[in-house]
Amino acid sequence: MENILLFGASGFLGSHLKKSLPQNIVPVNIRKENWQEEMPYDVSVFINCIGKAHDHSGIATEKDFYQANFEVVKSLFKEFINSKAFLFIHISSIAVVEENERAGIINEQSECFPVSHYGKSKKAAEDYLLAQQIPEGKKLIILRPVMIHGDGDKGNLKLLYKIISKGIPYPLGSFNNLRSFISVDNVAYLLNEIIIRWENINSGIYNICDDYPISTKQIIEIIAQSQGRKAIILYLPIVLINFFAKTGDLLKLPFNTKRLKKMTSNLIISNEKIKHSLGIKELPLSASDGLEKTIKSFNNVE
Repeated sequence: MENILLFGASGFLGSHLKKSLPQNIVPVNIRKENWQEEMPYDVSVFINCIGKAHDHSGIATEKDFYQANFEVVKSLFKEFINSKAFLFIHISSIAVVEENERAGIINEQSECFPVSHYGKSKKAAEDYLLAQQIPEGKKLIILRPVMIHGDGDKGNLKLLYKIISKGIPYPLGSFNNLRSFISVDNVAYLLNEIIIRWENINSGIYNICDDYPISTKQIIEIIAQSQGRKAIILYLPIVLINFFAKTGDLLKLPFNTKRLKKMTSNLIISNEKIKHSLGIKELPLSASDGLEKTIKSFNNVE
């Protein structure tokens, strides 16, 4: 069985891949001294899940982001080139393209507008990788996922769940938005397909997301239904909501302008390139079924 080196196996995505991928997964901890010596000789694939995501607390520095999202990538890719592995899969982020609302559907040809240190450092890693000479017999796949959710998720979806599960009305009904998400199960499925069909897929960048976007109000309804209740949605004036969000910025509260943007802006991504390259018509889990599964996992924890 093929040896798959998994970097970042202790993180949210990595921990799921370690359990979900059918290949022989070998977690590698690059914090250990001389970690390269622990890699098996017979290696087929490198999967890089290492990365520093958004820092809502504002503690992380620009250097922290570039170290985790850029410098590490250079070290791993050098090892890949010198190894017997034929495939390097790098988990980037859709933040490379867009972190705020944009009209229309985003695809791999869309112009990049990273704003944060997170997005910019991820873009720097992509640029570095794309500038490298790929030897014959090897391939480089850069995946740009949208927000990944699943069991153990501690991001914006979990925050929304905590609010709604307490019976607190959802106050953002005045916002009409659609966003693309992807369940961690669909991520694992795509990675497995890439590993199996690597000879049929070209090196390059691929967006990954569920087949259809979903609105925040739909998510609210799924949360309420999972607990046998009816969703309570308020339609407060947008001006008032923006005032509360700015107050959250000043007082360093969980609800702030960044959170509000994430919860109410449009971000619609196309996954047609990856599906066409792999010969896939649709992903195993629909957007609504995937979110339902994640939210049920929250219920079990609570």
